[in-house]
Parts: sequence; structure tokens; C-alpha cells
Amino acid sequence: MQPLTEQELHNLAMNIVGKQLEEAGYEFLAINSELKKNPQFVCTKDKKLSFVVVKSIEYPGDPKDMEFFRADLNKMRDHALNFEADTFYAGVGLVNASDYNLPVYLNEEYIVDYDGLVKI
Repeated sequence: MQPLTEQELHNLAMNIVGKQLEEAGYEFLAINSELKKNPQFVCTKDKKLSFVVVKSIEYPGDPKDMEFFRADLNKMRDHALNFEADTFYAGVGLVNASDYNLPVYLNEEYIVDYDGLVKI
């Protein structure tokens, strides 16, 4: 069994968030899947520009805890203000479905803890 890499976990989280954005009617202007480079999504809805920062959080990390990313999020929010854009945080928790103490493996079941976008 092969654990997902940090990049693969990030891409999985982006797919989850991207699907939710699409279903909510957002139109994508730019998508960036490079690790540690924000934002991941630049999109519009109802002519309002939005920047979305996606973070994959492995168990036992808490995807709702933004404090670890606070400096990055504040920097992104300040940058977004120059464009009159909203900034959102999307923390996606990922855990191995059969054993929380194991990593998420390629082609194995996993559990998602994602409550949607949080405005910064």
C-alpha cells in the first residue's frame, strides 16, 4: 500500500473543494495546485471575485483550526482587498477510513471532514 504524498493529499482536497465551488455556481478564472502557493482558486460568482485557499489536513489535525495558517490567510486577504475580492479558507480533513492511525493510501477508502468555505 502506498500512502498519498503531500501533493496528492493537496490535490484530493482541491478536487473536493473545486466540486463544491462548481456546484455552487462559481466560475473558475485560475487554478493553482502548487503546494504552499496561494490561492488555489480564483473564481467569480454573481460578478464577485473570490480567492480560495485550500489546505489538506491529515488526522489528528483539525481542519477548522486556521491558526497555523493565520499569517498566510491574512496576507491573502490583504492581497484580495486590492482586487475588491473575498477570501475564503477551505480546510479539508482527510483520514484513513479503516484505521485513523494510518495514512491515507492510494486507492483505499478515506473519510472527509469538510464543512465548506470560511470567509476570512
